[in-house]
Amino acid sequence: MKVIVTKNYEEMSALAAKEFAAVIQNKADCVLGLATGDTPIGMYRELVAMHEKNGLDFSKVSSVNLDEYYPITPDNDQSYRYFMNYHLFDHVNIDKANTNVPDGTAVDPDTFCRDYEAKIDALGGIDIQVLGIGRNGHIGFNEPDANGLIPDTHLTDLTANTIEANSRFFSSMDEVPKQALTMGIHSVFKARKIVILASGEGKADAVRAMLAGKITTTCPASLLCIHPDVTLICDEAAYSKV
Repeated sequence: MKVIVTKNYEEMSALAAKEFAAVIQNKADCVLGLATGDTPIGMYRELVAMHEKNGLDFSKVSSVNLDEYYPITPDNDQSYRYFMNYHLFDHVNIDKANTNVPDGTAVDPDTFCRDYEAKIDALGGIDIQVLGIGRNGHIGFNEPDANGLIPDTHLTDLTANTIEANSRFFSSMDEVPKQALTMGIHSVFKARKIVILASGEGKADAVRAMLAGKITTTCPASLLCIHPDVTLICDEAAYSKV
């Protein structure tokens, strides 16, 4: 794993955006693996600026998102489809028909998950995937589990900690979805290149665990150490305990 330590969130975001822009410029019809949450917002902001100021062209790009709450409608302002439209898709020249976010309204989530996995394969795989890291080392909604992890896209129950952490975005705890659709570790590993981002002191313990040299499902992010092309870009605060 390549590690790049930046001074702050803004520098981290700019470097991550350059990694994605390089892939788009080298392969116009590339497949981007995208994620939500606070961490990649700065990267998306930088990519929008590159499109507006320098003509970065998304017209032939496809995208696959990591996860989505379940159940939730795409027009809900807390859905990840809404998030992606708001922070990226509405501001660049990407064809939304070529953007894929797990369907939070799927009637048969198991069938949907199998189809989503097949969609990734049909696209030829993901060229570059961005990931955040949870405070407990989770990636996507692949939470720590000493008994093992589900490899492919699946429906998962959210942990009490995750539900509590996400409750700040909803009017009440009762409104927080209790499940999510998420790509599994094997799904993520299909990406040719992975960029994982970490910012702030709150992520320092997770970054330390990821880089500790022990690969374990109790820290899902540690599994990334065996992928052939992973770059961690983190600010000094997130790297402070390594």
